[in-house]
Amino acid sequence: MFKESNNFKKFESKVWLSSPTMHGPEIEYVKEAYETNWMSTVGKNINEVERLACEYIGCKHAVALSAGTASLHLSMKLAGIEAYGMPKVGHGALEGKKVFCSDMTFDATVNPIVYEGGEPVFIDTEYDTWNMDPVALEKAFKIYPDTKVVVIAHLYGTPGKIDELNAIIKKHGAILVEDAAESMGATYKGVQTGTFGKYNTISFNGNKIITGSSGGCFLTNDEEAANKVRKWSTQARENAAWYQHEELGYNYRMSNVVAGVVRGQFPYLDEHIAQKKAIYERYKEGLKDLPVSMNPMDLEISEPNYWLSCLIINEDAMCKQVRGEQDVCYVKEAGKTCPTEILEAIASINAEGRPIWKPMHMQPIYRLNPFIVRDGNGRARSNAYIAGGVADVGMDIFARGLCLPSDNKMTAEQQDRIIEVIRACFE
Repeated sequence: MFKESNNFKKFESKVWLSSPTMHGPEIEYVKEAYETNWMSTVGKNINEVERLACEYIGCKHAVALSAGTASLHLSMKLAGIEAYGMPKVGHGALEGKKVFCSDMTFDATVNPIVYEGGEPVFIDTEYDTWNMDPVALEKAFKIYPDTKVVVIAHLYGTPGKIDELNAIIKKHGAILVEDAAESMGATYKGVQTGTFGKYNTISFNGNKIITGSSGGCFLTNDEEAANKVRKWSTQARENAAWYQHEELGYNYRMSNVVAGVVRGQFPYLDEHIAQKKAIYERYKEGLKDLPVSMNPMDLEISEPNYWLSCLIINEDAMCKQVRGEQDVCYVKEAGKTCPTEILEAIASINAEGRPIWKPMHMQPIYRLNPFIVRDGNGRARSNAYIAGGVADVGMDIFARGLCLPSDNKMTAEQQDRIIEVIRACFE
């Protein structure tokens, strides 16, 4: 356990990992929805959110939905129909088909594949960006050459190796579905994430770079696809005077009230990114002489949105740490630490950090799914890893990494105290 002998003073108010930051206009748009009685899933706020998303991201069509997960689900349905044809009623569009997807991500990236009857095949991570490894993806196509859908997430707001990944996807005639839920506002070679796939998703969840408390947007340049999503998201009602239904639909449309919050947040997106960048740079400077490194960013080709600042402990500076399914223990060693100790230390002063996303191939629900690494033969074991970038990079990052308090309302003084606490863990 972390010793509080250093007597670090606790924060009176909790410093959060990443909480909503409101500015004032949001409540006015919500009030407008209330006063005009547009409280359902139609209204000016929704129209404005879709317009603003297209304008900022640089796509032709946006459909405002109840969550980023809803957008990913309908993206899976679209991709499945395009690749394999219209399914029978009661069957998913990806029924029995394999889909390649990022391994180190939140399960909202992956679950929609299963909603549509598909089987996720997890592609290992690479150290350069902590995103999908192009070498492992190419290997996956050699093992499963009939796969036609690939889902890529941009971890913690840092774009993956989009050109390399997309070249492989196009070479094999597959469809890219881009999960930009964490990377809204990030660019790759000057182009916004959320535009590289045929079907793309951004999120306005409560902890995202801008928020509506919930919500997300489906983004595409395909007008027919946008119209399909708009129809499916309102229970697939046909254009008739009565309720006519000819295909399966969903209750996925964004509320005009939620849209009011998102509408009020949009003008502050660049400001939030700048604040998050300053937090990242302060951590990098304050921790530079410790045996750690920050989540990697190749600023020559991309500009992240710095959603979460993370660190990874050097392998030779790790004390012994063992994680079970829900429990963890470690043995403290002089001059060494581990993510668990640092997280306990941060929590002891009333600040919130969290572990890196546990890779999907390690999750009990998906542990028997195929998992592709760039080196070695067969599926890497889910209870061990080979360090040095050989097998199971995602597990290595999970074992040695953690997410730091990254709230854009955190003051420099508060962050300095967090840095001091982290430094004490290495004593």
